Order: sequence, then C-alpha cells, then structure tokens
Amino acid sequence: MLFRTSRIHAAAATALSKVSGKGRAITATLYIGALIVGSLIGFAGNTDINAVMDFIATVFTRLFSFIAVPIIAVSLISTLANLSKNSKGGSIFAHTIFYTLLTTILAALLGAVLFAVIKPANVPAALSSSAADVVTKYESLSYLEHIQNIIPNNLLQPFVAGNVLSILLVAAAFGLGIATMKESKNKEALISVISGFQELLFILIHWLINILPLGIMAFTAQLVTQLEAGIILGGLATYFGVVISSNLIQMFVILPLILLLKGLNPIKIARGMLPALAVALFSKSSAGTLPVTMASAEDNLHVDRRVSRFVLPICTTINMNGCAAFILITSVYLLQNAGIEIGFSTLLTWVFIATFAAVGNAGVPMGCYFLTLSLVSSMNIPVTLMGIILPVYAVIDMIETSLNVWSDSCVANIVNKTMQGKLPEEA
Repeated sequence: MLFRTSRIHAAAATALSKVSGKGRAITATLYIGALIVGSLIGFAGNTDINAVMDFIATVFTRLFSFIAVPIIAVSLISTLANLSKNSKGGSIFAHTIFYTLLTTILAALLGAVLFAVIKPANVPAALSSSAADVVTKYESLSYLEHIQNIIPNNLLQPFVAGNVLSILLVAAAFGLGIATMKESKNKEALISVISGFQELLFILIHWLINILPLGIMAFTAQLVTQLEAGIILGGLATYFGVVISSNLIQMFVILPLILLLKGLNPIKIARGMLPALAVALFSKSSAGTLPVTMASAEDNLHVDRRVSRFVLPICTTINMNGCAAFILITSVYLLQNAGIEIGFSTLLTWVFIATFAAVGNAGVPMGCYFLTLSLVSSMNIPVTLMGIILPVYAVIDMIETSLNVWSDSCVANIVNKTMQGKLPEEA
C-alpha cells in the first residue's frame, strides 16, 4: 500500500510534530540568546575564542552538508517511487514548477525595475590589479560547460562533488524507474530500505536542530568578526543598495502578498520556518539548509511529508529568487560599466536570461557569484568588475540564501494547501 507508515515512524512523527507555543517561545529565546552571545564574542575580538567559533561553525557547515546530499536524493527517490499514476504526483510537480517560475520571474522583474529607477552609478575606470586577478581564473569558464557538468559520468561523482543538480537528476531517474517497476517483493523491499534510510536521516536532522543554537552562536561570532574587518562599498554603494533592496522587497512584500492571496498567513509561516531561515542566513547555502527546511515545514507547519519531501528538494535546486535578482542586476551593471546603454529591451531580455540561469544554479555558498561570472564571461562581457563586487558579496549571499529558503518555504506551503484533500490517506 502506498505511503505505509511503520509503528516506529508513527511514534516518531507524533513526538516530533505539533510543537507547542511554549516550546516555540523557548526555541526563539535560545536563538536570540545565541545571536546576542555570538555578537558579543565577535566584537570582543579574542583570537583564541574566535578560532573556537570558526571551528564550531565549520563543523556545523560540514554536518549540514553531510546530511543535505543524501536527503536530497533519498527524499526525491522515495517520493517518486511511491507515486502511482493514479496519485497526484503530477499535480504536485506542476504546481511546484509554476510557483517556482512565478516567484523567480517576479524577483528578476523587481530587480530590473529597481535598477531602472535607482540607476546605480558606475565604478571609476581605474580598477586595481587585485580585482582583475580575482576573476582571471574564472573568465575561461563557459556557461555551456556549467550545464554540461550537470550530466554525471558515473554514479558516485555527483555525491562526492556535491553537485546538487546532478544529484537531483540521478534521484529523479531512480525514483521514476522504481515507480515503473512491476509490483513485486523486490520493489517493495527496495522502497522499504529507501524509506527506512530517509527516516534515519530525519532523526539525525532533529538531533542537529536540538543543538542549533550553538551553531548560530558560532556563525554570528564569525560574521561579526568578518564585518569588523571592514567592507568598503565606495562606488558600489548604489549597486549594493539595488541588490539588497530587491531581495528585501521580494522577501517582505512580494512573497507575503502571494501567500495572502492563497489564504495563508505569512507571519505564521515565517515563525514556523525560523530555524531554517536562521541556518540559511549564516550558512549561505540553501542546499545545506534543506534538512532544517524540511523538518521545520513538517514539524512546525504540518506540511504533508509527501509534499515537503518532494517539493523542497526540487525548490532548493531550482527556486533561486535571490540569485535571479543578483544575476540580472550584476550583469546589467557590468554592461553599463562597459559603456553599453541600458534600455527597456535590454532589461526585459535579462529578466528571462536571469530567470533561467538562476534555475540552473547550485544552492551552495557563492554559487550565484560564480554562475554569474561564467555566464557573463561566456557572453564576452568584461568581468573584471566582479573582483570589486566580491568583498560585498558575503553580505549579499547571506540575504540571497535567506530569500531562497523563504521562497522555497512559501512554495511548499502553497502546494500543500492546494493539495489538501486531494492526496490519498496514509496507512
């Protein structure tokens, strides 16, 4: 029977779901306390303590990455394998793609509008040699090569390299292959093993969430230390303002409006997704945040696990609102600095280029930066300015990743509400 649930899983689901208001308040207090302590440690500037904070932050980053890679594959394989032709798998996928493209296009369009209105000033022509050196080794990258690298040449390569798009492709192929197998003991055993492994991963995820305040403290201390070193905006102030403004408006205005139109409470959803948003902000990796995103959606907002474990791995890979805005604004800014006049047709063209380029981005730290660099260099656009943008990208990357995870959360909750009453009952 589809989506059968063992007694062990039922007990675990009961224990891990329906977090009380008091429990959420305690969790929020711990997060706030971690932020305060981490900030104080960062401002103190003690070298030895900062080294410990860097160590803890690195450990957490590695642990989330360790779990994220298999959870993407296992969740998608398990969901697709359990979807029969009579189920609503096709409908879930269609709604996921629709809202992913909708939110991503809106993000790119918003970036274009803000660029046209604010008109960021050009950077002085004299670029430091160090800025040129930063991008030299990336200028030869081809965007077509980036797409080509999605196709794996062996089974283990995507998992070893952490190539999220390749993992998604392999998982989709395996999941659909299992779904088309004839009903047999072998198929049932295969699905049982995959489902069991999935539940094991979620137990590990919840263990990590329990000690998450320690990680947030370390991430905060690390960030404050980096910011104290100083970020010089100079002529990039208006460019920086356009990128950040587009992300914040998308985060606090556009996406909440979409939720309200669908009859959902954005404040309630934001509160439930707080652990994921916190991890996204500091880890700067939507793929690395995926385990917390899935757990938050299921435990705090009671999103159907068949929806969350299908929608969120896909969204983490292709739903890049922040990246779409960055690609458009940065690419057009590079064109403007190269002396090319930016008109309506140029901005409109880049809305679509940025949207589809963002879909191909990997949800890893600085993934959008290097994707943009390879994209514009393949179009023979001068890219030396990317070296000057790099010092401010750390802050941009944090906000972008938070926006990406917030958008993923919105899409998952919208699809979940759309599919209510349409999915078969779980046994």
